[in-house]
Amino acid sequence: MNGATYTPRMRPLSTRRSAHVCALDVGASKVVCLIAKLTPVAAEDAAEGRTHRVKIIGIGRQPARGVKAGRVVDMEAAEAAIRCAVDAAERMAGVRAEGVIVNLTGGRIASHRLSAGAMVGGRAVSSSDVDLALDEAAIASAREGRAALHSLPTGFALDGVATARPPVGMIGQELSADLHLVSADAAAARNLMLAVERCHLTVEAMAATPYATGLACLVEDETELGAAVIDLGAGTTSMAVFERGRLVHCDAVAVGGAHVSMDVARGLTLALSDAERLKIQHGACVSSPADERETVVVVHAGEDGSRPTYLPKAHLTRIIRPRVEEILELARDRLAAAGYGAVAARRLVLTGGASQLAGLLELSRATISRGARLGRPFAAAGLPDTAAGPGFAASVGLLVYPQLAGAEHFEPARHRLQRAAGDGYVSRVGRWLKESF
Repeated sequence: MNGATYTPRMRPLSTRRSAHVCALDVGASKVVCLIAKLTPVAAEDAAEGRTHRVKIIGIGRQPARGVKAGRVVDMEAAEAAIRCAVDAAERMAGVRAEGVIVNLTGGRIASHRLSAGAMVGGRAVSSSDVDLALDEAAIASAREGRAALHSLPTGFALDGVATARPPVGMIGQELSADLHLVSADAAAARNLMLAVERCHLTVEAMAATPYATGLACLVEDETELGAAVIDLGAGTTSMAVFERGRLVHCDAVAVGGAHVSMDVARGLTLALSDAERLKIQHGACVSSPADERETVVVVHAGEDGSRPTYLPKAHLTRIIRPRVEEILELARDRLAAAGYGAVAARRLVLTGGASQLAGLLELSRATISRGARLGRPFAAAGLPDTAAGPGFAASVGLLVYPQLAGAEHFEPARHRLQRAAGDGYVSRVGRWLKESF
């Protein structure tokens, strides 16, 4: 299909069976592995797209190595970090992980909106007509050098009249379908998959980080009425927009919290580790009157610490604030250029490890949206207090994703038929029994 790359796709979860799911969040600052048990909920109690209750039974966390700006740059170092995180989660859960759902942050994540149609000819629309229209859009989405992460139907129209759901059973002449494709550089996706597979793990699916964070942090009303999510990671800041209950836009820029630490290291002549520690313990991006009186202890790079330097806290804030303002303004301008500036101004959710910087919420309210809030993962039970913050939103969202993966449309009908041709009656019945009971 025109040289495009398609990341692995998950089979839909059975609404009658429990399942164990393993999520692997590979970031620039940390690698997190979560193992959870997904238990079906009664149909009358389930929200749209939420068919299972998520309970975390194992967690592993490891400082990241070999990853920069969301891309693997050192295969051996990345593999070692992944192995340690997965091993810790397996030991805690008492479950062996064979397949994982992994997130992708780097590789220039981008959104594309596509439309295609199918002639109905005055009869009632069937499900095969809907599949045909989506197939045409999926074929048009193929791009050389890009990996398709998500392919989500966003709307339909019958004879020019828009419908939110497929108009099956309605009579018309022409059916059209809109498809939202999220893609990334194929090389970034392949290298991440290779790092995981070298750990003797199977990549069951790959999800865009901002999509996962939205699934973990947004409440149902926010996804329906419209909200923007900004995930501030160490090496990358990624954005997602949700409207009418679905993802409608993704984007990312290669700048994040690690760049703030780099500015502190350069501005105060510190080792990077000391700059990161200083940022976490005393950093802020909004100053207060007391900052001129309060001091922070600084040990310059190469010194033994016997003669530390004392600086006003305000000096540290003056270094941090310009970079944070740049990141927020860059995210605001990217959302506005995509046509979602009004959505972000109305409702904004900030998440990711770098979102916990003191004063960032207040600065984002002044820069982007007065309706900004901090997003914490609420979509799973069993998270320890140390992992209940915004820095673990993407990890939790990966556990929610399998419940919605079946709504994506990637595989054109002719490929499904080719696969089905070699699928006998006995194997089809066996698979049905396995998935149903």
